[in-house]
Amino acid sequence: MEFRIAADELKKALHRAQGIVERKATMPILSNVLITAGKSGVTVTAFDLDIGIVSEHAAEVMKTGAVTVSARTLLDIVSFVPDAQVTVKKLANNYAEITSGAAHYKIVGMAPEEFPKLPREDASNLVKISGPTLLEMIKKTSYAISNDETRYILNGVFFEPREGGKVRMVATDGHRLSLVERELLGDFKLKAGVIIPRKGLMELKRLLDEAPEADCQLGFAENSALFKKPGLSMVMRLIDGQFPEYQRVIPKEGEKQLMVSRARLGDALKRIALLSADKSNAVKVSLSENLLRITANNPDLGEAKDDLEVAYRGGSMTVGFNARYIQDVLASMDTDEVAVELGDEHSPGVMHAPGDRSYTTVVMPMRV
Repeated sequence: MEFRIAADELKKALHRAQGIVERKATMPILSNVLITAGKSGVTVTAFDLDIGIVSEHAAEVMKTGAVTVSARTLLDIVSFVPDAQVTVKKLANNYAEITSGAAHYKIVGMAPEEFPKLPREDASNLVKISGPTLLEMIKKTSYAISNDETRYILNGVFFEPREGGKVRMVATDGHRLSLVERELLGDFKLKAGVIIPRKGLMELKRLLDEAPEADCQLGFAENSALFKKPGLSMVMRLIDGQFPEYQRVIPKEGEKQLMVSRARLGDALKRIALLSADKSNAVKVSLSENLLRITANNPDLGEAKDDLEVAYRGGSMTVGFNARYIQDVLASMDTDEVAVELGDEHSPGVMHAPGDRSYTTVVMPMRV
């Protein structure tokens, strides 16, 4: 095998692989990428047995073949080559020779036959989707995914087709919940929703971030999902399990409703959270007519408070929240104002855009 390729092109493929390859893998070959040179160009494959990416790139192929080498080592080399072009050649015993200008490297590889096979791609169920819309949905839900590995069904986002070509994505870690519903026109042929794992979702976000406006397709087959865009395909295993009945967590319209500036609320939380307890990020939110007061009290540091003018007419109340959870919600929104609905000191808070519940978040209260 021997080919010549633009250094930037090879670097792009290796950057895509970094989030997937296993650095501390029990199978050493999972730290590698599989590079295949064919008549039409070069493909670079990364696979950790759960997520696989196949990236296609133009190259001048002198001799077809395949080799698998360390993804990290090859990226380090390609990042510092002196020339705009790189030549990769397979040597005896699965070594790979990399040359660029006067720079010359010879690195250890492994037999390409040992590289695990990716699940078969079933392109029959692929649906053309809007990249920017899917990217928005990921950003609005990914922060609420649980990190608790013992509750594996919460370690991803629930992807649920709805009527009228709409799709709902939901994530929760038990302390907060984020739900967004958007139009992704097309029939995904799903009998029920599926759970997309966090790692796969983050890799999907990275691929969409590269070029959101590119033609994108998404599909599901049995226990896997397939994403395609020009020159790239990604397959991932889905989480097997039943997502909780999230509708029960979302309160009906709260008794106490207020409107507040998103930027001002975010700034106030940053200021007051400086004196909150380190781990809980607990702040106290007190409501009275047209006034919202945020306070924090830390015996080791002191106390802080800040007052905000809000559109609110109702009874007084005080409730505690994790400031970081509310900050995450505010960072994911793009409206100038935020509608907040509260019940009592034991009820969750609901946040959404004014007059629009298509993106709704729920934050559980805490004792402070």
